[in-house]
Parts: sequence; C-alpha cells; structure tokens
Amino acid sequence: MCHAKHAMQLLYSICADGIKPEDVGVRPDMPYFRTSATQRLPRIQYLHIYECEKFSMGIFCLPPSGVIPLHNHPGMTVFSKLLFGTMHIKSYDWVVDLRPQSPNTIKPSESQAPEMKLAKVKVDADFTAPCNPSILYPEDGGNLHCFTAVTACAVLDVLGPPYSDAEGRHCTYYHNYPFSNFSVDGISIPEEEKNAYEWLQEREGIEDLEVNGKMYNGPKIVES
Repeated sequence: MCHAKHAMQLLYSICADGIKPEDVGVRPDMPYFRTSATQRLPRIQYLHIYECEKFSMGIFCLPPSGVIPLHNHPGMTVFSKLLFGTMHIKSYDWVVDLRPQSPNTIKPSESQAPEMKLAKVKVDADFTAPCNPSILYPEDGGNLHCFTAVTACAVLDVLGPPYSDAEGRHCTYYHNYPFSNFSVDGISIPEEEKNAYEWLQEREGIEDLEVNGKMYNGPKIVES
C-alpha cells in the first residue's frame, strides 16, 4: 500500500499540469464523444493503454450525459485526471469512526436484498478541465465514486493494483439512498450533518452501463 501511495503521489506531481488531451490523442470532436438517437444509453469508450500486476492505465471517453455508476475500488489506489470537459463527481468513504456499538449496516425488510452500509459523502461537485487530478486511497479520499458527464469529457484513469477477482478486488456497483430514508436505532448524527451521509446497497446487475473497450492508438508513451 505504501509503495502504491508513493507511486500515485509521484504520478500526481508529474500530471497535475503536465499532461494535456493532445498528449494522448483525444479531442472532443472524436466519434467516442457523440451520442446517437438509436442508443438506449450514452456509450462509454475505454481506451486501454497498459496493464500489469501492479497497475492499469487507460482513458474513459464519456459523451454528454454518460454515466459511470457508483462503484468501489477495494484495496486499490486510484488516480484520475480530467483531460477536458465538465464532469460531476460524487464520491464516498465507508463510515468506520462511529462510537462503539453503533451500527453502520442495516438489513432491508426483504430477506433476499443485500444489506445497506453507511457511507459519508466526500465530494459532490462539478469539475471542469483544467483542474487538479484526484487520488483515492483504499480507506480515504472517496474510494467509491460515480462519474456523470455534464459535457463530453475524457478521464485518464490509473488503478494500482488493478481489479482482480482472483485476488479479491472485484468491482461492485451500488445504489445510494438518503440517510433519512431509514430509521436506525443507535446511530447518532447531528441533524445538520445528515445530508453528508447515505446508505449504499450492492446492485444485483448493471443495466444502465455500456462500456466498449479498445486499445489505445494515440501518441506513443515513452520514458523520458
């Protein structure tokens, strides 16, 4: 974890101002960023740059109104750099600092439904490029997030280590519900702070996401 954190901080310092859309060959007028009347959902394109056991790197290309639903990054550090466009980002961290004996999960009345777990909103705002990159750590920084494209936008995405079902790093998607939707005995949160907390529940399936993968074929990336 410490090595991944150091590597991401180094990447942050390199990319904070130094990487631009033209460096990786993406432009708002490319077909990836258009929508069609025949599409049920805005189609998202992922340009795969590189992957090894330590990290993966790629670019998400989102047309206007494209959404990457709320999902997690278990045991992973995530670097994201908005290359162009405006994107709404909402991110959360799991709540782990309640007073002893306070519940942070609830079981819905439907016996087969997944339990809900309490999370705190870390970020809920629009971002317009150029802006600072973000780094999400396994336990902090908004490890669960949702991207919504306000305009066409491109995001450089680096995961360290990458998702791996075999190693327990499975991508899980979630529904989110306002804290006030459910009454739970034993949880004491000041009234003025309740909007900063939400209940997250694992989703059974993802019908509102269409991602096409393609190998990156932009400018060659070389060590300097």
